Amino acid sequence: MIFVQLLVNSLIIGSIYALVASGFSLIYSTNKFMHFAHGVMVAVSAYLLFLTFDLLHISFWISCILTLIGAAILGLGTYRLLYLPLQNRKSSNVILLIASVGILILFENLLLLIFGADIKTIGFISVSKGMEFAGVIITPLQAIIILTSIIIFIALWLFMNYTKLGRNMRAVSDNKELANIIGINHRAVADLSFILGSVLAGIAGILIGLEQNLAPTMGMNLIIKGFTGAIIGGITSVPGSVIGSYILGIAENYGIWWLPSEYKDAIAFVLLFIFLLFKPNGLFGKKGGRT
Repeated sequence: MIFVQLLVNSLIIGSIYALVASGFSLIYSTNKFMHFAHGVMVAVSAYLLFLTFDLLHISFWISCILTLIGAAILGLGTYRLLYLPLQNRKSSNVILLIASVGILILFENLLLLIFGADIKTIGFISVSKGMEFAGVIITPLQAIIILTSIIIFIALWLFMNYTKLGRNMRAVSDNKELANIIGINHRAVADLSFILGSVLAGIAGILIGLEQNLAPTMGMNLIIKGFTGAIIGGITSVPGSVIGSYILGIAENYGIWWLPSEYKDAIAFVLLFIFLLFKPNGLFGKKGGRT
């Protein structure tokens, strides 16, 4: 039963990683630069939920809607106000990478300044005893995390493959110059990628905030795990990033079956280095491939 329990635990944490990785991959595949500040978007979203629900006492579902709207505005604002001016100046991807790290650190410090360093909790769902099913224990919230994530990934796949906007995003991802020639506005697609990617980060922030304590620096660890999942699956492939994140979750949970729990992060870094060295395009990604 330990084997099955670890599999369920892997699905829970893998779902969180996958939400982060899918948004990160969506933005990267469309814009072709690393948006490491995506991790802090998750943290900001969690704190937005804490602010609206716990401090302002707005109803939970309205707080969730406000959180997702806030995440979308923050993501779009980050692109328009920070990344786009750098792109207009023909800045290299290295400069954009440095800018993304700077944005991450800036927002982490803003969270620290506004909310303080002490741990915060969102008091919507009280800690409940896990349900036992076939010898496996899972809490209702953890079941909701898995089911919600699966529904979102199916909806995202359908959007990318069966809507005009989704096909435009895939076209820009494949070849931005050719997409421009056939009349697709790549700037509008970039806006959309940051909005959708940030909404995915907002959903991850809500789910994480409900299950875990909030800390201003949580975004750094989340983007490392999301980036690792994206690299494993293929950073240019959104479905691949999702699968890679679940693989990471499985590797971490089964890894600490034999190793001390302190080595959990080390497992992620080892996988990251292995794929960067020997298979940088991941399991499903292609160089310059589609989403």
